[in-house]
This record gives sequence, structure tokens and C-alpha cells, in this order.
Amino acid sequence: MDIFTSSASLVGLAVALGIGLIVGIERERRKGDGDRRAAAGLRTFAIAAVAGAIAQRLPVPALVPIGGALVATLAVVSHWKSRSPDPGMTTEIALFATYLIGVLCVIEPSLGAACGTGLALLLAARNRLHRFATELLSEQELNDGVLLGALALIALPLIPAQPIEMLAGISPRPLAAMVLLIMAMQAAGQAAVRWLGVRGGLLGAGFASGFVSSTATVASFGSRARRQPLHTSLLASAAALSAVATWVLALTMTAALSPPAGIALLPVALAGAAGATAVALLPLLSHQPSAALEAPPVTRSALRPREALVVALVLASVALLVGTAQRHFGNTGLQVGIALAALVDAHAPVASLASLHAADTLSTAQFVRGVLVAVGANTLTRCIVAWVAGGRAYALRVAAALVASLACATVTAVWLRDHPLELAAASVLRVDAEFPGTVESL
Repeated sequence: MDIFTSSASLVGLAVALGIGLIVGIERERRKGDGDRRAAAGLRTFAIAAVAGAIAQRLPVPALVPIGGALVATLAVVSHWKSRSPDPGMTTEIALFATYLIGVLCVIEPSLGAACGTGLALLLAARNRLHRFATELLSEQELNDGVLLGALALIALPLIPAQPIEMLAGISPRPLAAMVLLIMAMQAAGQAAVRWLGVRGGLLGAGFASGFVSSTATVASFGSRARRQPLHTSLLASAAALSAVATWVLALTMTAALSPPAGIALLPVALAGAAGATAVALLPLLSHQPSAALEAPPVTRSALRPREALVVALVLASVALLVGTAQRHFGNTGLQVGIALAALVDAHAPVASLASLHAADTLSTAQFVRGVLVAVGANTLTRCIVAWVAGGRAYALRVAAALVASLACATVTAVWLRDHPLELAAASVLRVDAEFPGTVESL
């Protein structure tokens, strides 16, 4: 029959068979042996996936639901007749899901392959997931996660997304998202500290959180610095590492949107990241903390909604002041717009600049200058947030790292601007090293 000889049919059947084998191998290893062994293994899962693909491909509309009902019935019978003291239902549900994935492989092979691989990974991660749910995750952390999920999925969509002129065109929803993000960083930071130890957990959480929002990270660690003043230096170092993530993410987005702009930004971003890292970590190498570091209690919630609201109000106030100044003193063009947008987040303006550079409406020099303006404006915001959230000592330490990062990036950009011939020569030598003979041919 030609319905099974077409290329689409063959690809769908092949993907279904591959998914059945992958999931079946994982289940076969957990099947056990003897009287208590599970009913479904390698062959059963492979056959179920192929059966789903064949049922979808045959011109019989009712065949897919009939096959699904049959597989589900067999899974129920298998579970009912299981002799295991704790049979569970993972294998039975996975068998039915494998059948459905086999159906999907004929309709959309790439999506079916992704779903099948994800199912196999989920099954293989059983021990890790069980340990995470029962040992690593505390009851309070679970409650915090559920509350954050409810706020993100229920409350946040109800907040208006239209810009408000009094807030310089900023809409309430991003401000509400910032509050939610700060609370999420609070929860994630407490969990990381408990899992990795205080020093490693704080530093790792500070760096990773910077990929989401450096401002929110500075605010979250600042609120904790007020409660634990003896650990201000460590908390400030962790918050300062979020600046490293800011440069890394800016470079990544730029390279994806405009590779030439990414090449131009590479030395500037590396210099900024190096400056932030040096100033953030050097104080920790010189002395040990003055008090014993202890993980936070697992019975106390890490969420501090009031502190997150204060930071969001500070961001809105800064945007309002800048917007009012712009209306009264005139629009100075692109750079003012970039600075205004970067007060809340530096990533969006950088992405916009990279898009303009890719469209040939912005020169490389203008792009680099715009990135420095965006990071500089966001540095000002982060310093203010650090002062409000963490106090004077915390703010001075964070500001030192942020200013050093911006200074290193600016000095590098100025040097590259003043030495274009050296930079061009280095680029030519690099290209000729990768592709010998290019210079001679030119």
C-alpha cells in the first residue's frame, strides 16, 4: 500500500519505533525478574508505539481511539494483576503515552520525537526526582513554590498590560512581574543555600539569577543583608556576580541577532564581566566571614512580598522622574530612549540595538555606545535598589563591583575606538589563520 511507502510514512514509523525502543529500554531495566516482574518491557513499548503510528496512518478514523482503549485496558489489567507490594502506575501510564506518541510521530515526527525523548528522560530521572521531592525540597519550599505558581498563573494575567503615561510609558504588568521575580529569587536563593552550602549557594544563585534580572537579584540579596548584617560582604558579592550574567546574556543575545555586532561587543563584554568578577570575589579571598554561616530554617517562608513591592515602587518612581525630565527638557534621541528603557532592565534595549544593527540602521560604534548607555543606566538603578533594599554598607560593595564592571567595559570600548587599525589587523590575522590563503586572494 502506498500509504506505507511514502517518505512521510516511513519517517513517522521509524521515529515511532525509535521512541518505543528508547522508552522500552528504560522500562526493561526496571522491569525486574521472577514472579514480581512488570508486564511491559522493551518489546511491549516498541510494539505500542508502532501500533499507534500504524493506527494513525491507516484510513480508518475509529482505529486510533480503539487502539488507545485497548492499550489502556491492557495497562489496567496489568496493574490489577501485579504482584508487587508497591506496583505504582508509571509503567502503565507510560505505555499508554507511548502509544499516543506513536500516533503523533505520523502527524508531526519532530514533535513526536521530542515528546518521546522527554518521556524517556522523565522515566530515567526517577531516583533523582524522588530524592528532590522527598529529601531536598522542604514542606515550606513546596508551599512557597505553589504560591508563586498561583501568583504567576492567576494574579499576573489579571493585571493590566497597557502603558501608563504617568509612569513614562511603563505598564503595570512588568512591575508586577518584577515583584513576582524578586519573590522567586528569594525562594530560589534560600533553596540554593540549603542545598549547596551558604557560600557556594549564594554565589551560584547570584550569578544564575542575573540571567533573569540583575536588578531583582540585587534587591533580593539586599533584603537579606538587612536581616543578616554580619553576612553583608558575602551577600553583596553574590549580588555583584549578577552583573557578570548581564554581560554574558547581552553578548549572547547580540550574537544571535547580529553576529558582527556580537564580535564588536565581545571584548567589551569580557572586560565588563572580568571587572565585576574581580571586585566581587577578591574581598571573599582576603578574609573569612566574621560569623558562622548557617543555612536558613526550612520551616520559615523565604518570600518577602513587602520588600519586593518597595523595590518595584522605587523602579516606578525612577522611571517617572526620568520621564518627567524628558518631557520638560526635550528628547535627546536614541540614547535617552535606551537609558529610559534600561532603568528597569538592560537586556531589552540591548536586543533592540542589536536588531537595529542587523537591519543596517545603526553603526557598530553607535551600537557599542548604546550598550554602554543601557548598562550604565541600569547600573544607576541597581545602585539605588541596593541602597533601598540592603542599606549603605551593602550598596557600597555592590556599587563598587557594578561601577568597576562599567568602567572596564567603557575603557575597553574607548581603546578599541582609538585603535581601529590594530583591531582590524587582528581580525584579518585571525581570519587568515582559520582560512589560509584568504589574505593573498584578497
